[in-house]
Amino acid sequence: MKNNWITHPIILKGDQITLLPLEKEHLADLFLAASNKEIWELTSINYSVDTIFYPNFNNAIEDREKGTAYPFIIVHKTSNKIIGTTRFLEINPNDKKIEIGVTWIMKEYWGTTVNLECKLLLLDFCFENLKTNRVQFRAKDNNTRSRKAIQKIGATFEGILRKDKIEPNGIARNTAFYSILDDEWENVKQNIKKQIEKKRTTL
Repeated sequence: MKNNWITHPIILKGDQITLLPLEKEHLADLFLAASNKEIWELTSINYSVDTIFYPNFNNAIEDREKGTAYPFIIVHKTSNKIIGTTRFLEINPNDKKIEIGVTWIMKEYWGTTVNLECKLLLLDFCFENLKTNRVQFRAKDNNTRSRKAIQKIGATFEGILRKDKIEPNGIARNTAFYSILDDEWENVKQNIKKQIEKKRTTL
């Protein structure tokens, strides 16, 4: 059943990127952004395969209608190009908690301010608009790239659930969990802003 916690549409605007609700007309350009297989080397799912990509992201749009997820596209403002995606999931208004996940960007934007700005926009919406108590992140335990990115924004490592999920290849994976709480948000926000400013002066 659809919940009323998140009101569609959500548009989040930053300095370098805009987060727009994912729609079916975005899928071809998003699939193009997913074409570099290097993005998927450490992940459970390879979205550069069309038979994997399209069902997943069509389902994400359907999940938004159910109120169980809210997928975004990441648009680079200068080029007006779709460069990746992210989403809210595990949406739980009763317990005031939510997860940010399924985040990926094109390789040429790795190491830039894009991921930091993306997380800043999403977290600000969660804590300032939704008034969440907890925002959760998770990653495959051996996905060092994703885990470093989560740690960089200031999320607290909570532990690893062993054999938490069965991957498409049938193998059970371990999952690392992280979170940010409402009373930690102000410090996390300032830390992310400092990192963005530092990157801007060095890039």
